[in-house]
Amino acid sequence: MTDSVQAADLGFFSTLAASASLSAAAREMGLTPAAVSKRLTQMEQRAGVPLINRTTRRMMLTPEGEVYLEHARRILDELDALGELLGGSKKHPTGLLRVNATLGFGRSHIAPAISKFVVQYPQVAVQLQLSVTPPPLTDDTFDVCIRFGEPPDSRIIARRLAPNRRLLCATPAYLARRGVPATPRDLVRHNCIGIRQGDEAYGIWRLTSERGAARKVEAIRINGNLTTNDGEIAVKWALDGHGILMRAEWDIHEYLADGRLVVVLPDYETPAADIYAVYAQRHQLSTRIRAFVDFLAGELGKSREVSTV
Repeated sequence: MTDSVQAADLGFFSTLAASASLSAAAREMGLTPAAVSKRLTQMEQRAGVPLINRTTRRMMLTPEGEVYLEHARRILDELDALGELLGGSKKHPTGLLRVNATLGFGRSHIAPAISKFVVQYPQVAVQLQLSVTPPPLTDDTFDVCIRFGEPPDSRIIARRLAPNRRLLCATPAYLARRGVPATPRDLVRHNCIGIRQGDEAYGIWRLTSERGAARKVEAIRINGNLTTNDGEIAVKWALDGHGILMRAEWDIHEYLADGRLVVVLPDYETPAADIYAVYAQRHQLSTRIRAFVDFLAGELGKSREVSTV
């Protein structure tokens, strides 16, 4: 380790880079903004290059800062893994676990599971961040991300936690008023509730009929006067009888069970939405990540058993 890079700076810079501003980083680290700014300046002086471009409202990594961050996180991960192996922590996972999940599913399923997880593993500190749009697969800000649908990237480990289907649904009252669609093409005459989330094409619903060689996919451009980026709001609009919604079974199973919503076009398949935990290959030896993913799979399995009873 040369004088230009000090071991203590690696964790500091990783936390700093994950923050929106110097003041946010200061709150995270329990320091004053002036202390954070001074330490960053000292790091840049030792490195001989600027690492962060900062303004009064935001900050951005310089190209040199991006390189510094990439290596810092890799070194921290390796040190952490070494500590786990030497410390015999396979029975007792320890350390910081950074988790990302979507807003609605994170609130209703991931947060309660984490509450139980830290009771069983009190030496693990969990940071949960909920977001509308999942972070890129190459983003090292999180250790584990909970996603719907298998990520198309072989560099990422994707553990399937639970099956999940997207379903079309509406209230009985809406269908009595507007009619029950018999084919996907009938949807164009209905008020369809739109959700803008992730990288999925907005305003297009894809439904598949038949199987094997006769399998056919129809892409329907939906129409409607209600759109949101929040799935919970979309479900509430559907419950209010405003139209037809495409939503994951996990989010609507209770309303299907009590009859407030009914499935529309049940003979047609919609894009899969199985629930996955994804993390970088270098984390596969981390005992706390393995323990968390195993625990989460068990909790979601219990939830599914309850919902299908």
